[in-house]
Amino acid sequence: MPIGIELPPRTPVLGLFRVNGEEREIAFAPHKTLLEVLREDLGLTGTKHGCELGECGTCTVLVNGEPILSCLALAQAHCGQAIDTVEGMANGPALHPLQDAFAVLGAAQCGYCTPGFLLTAKALLAANPRPTRAEIADALAGNLCRCTGYLKIFEAVELAAEQMGSATRSPSA
Repeated sequence: MPIGIELPPRTPVLGLFRVNGEEREIAFAPHKTLLEVLREDLGLTGTKHGCELGECGTCTVLVNGEPILSCLALAQAHCGQAIDTVEGMANGPALHPLQDAFAVLGAAQCGYCTPGFLLTAKALLAANPRPTRAEIADALAGNLCRCTGYLKIFEAVELAAEQMGSATRSPSA
């Protein structure tokens, strides 16, 4: 028998999440990150593994409407919270205005970073429906893309903001 400290067995955590508006109960290892639970246990592969150091933004999801880096968040710390992933952005077959603007303007090249950009931009537009270009750049600064020069991404956020603003204005306004 080895000499040393005996560690307790890893008992799975039973967690309840509200993911994309749907209640999901899942058992998972207590050491798992939110990224791992979303991808491996819930099959939501839109959230991507990137640097796993919190530097690229590829793993961004919304927790209670706020962007977080899911690679740095323990899943059990977010039980009972509302989690939104890119899979929940569209409304049935209708794309979210941000998704549509990214497609129309070619803001997504390889697409690997796109879910993180979309969710970060969604949180920005929820908090500030008419951001300036500088505010967009500042909000998206934690998301890295190796394929674009960011200009199309900024333009897509501006276009979505314009479309979303037009959709919420009344005809008499």
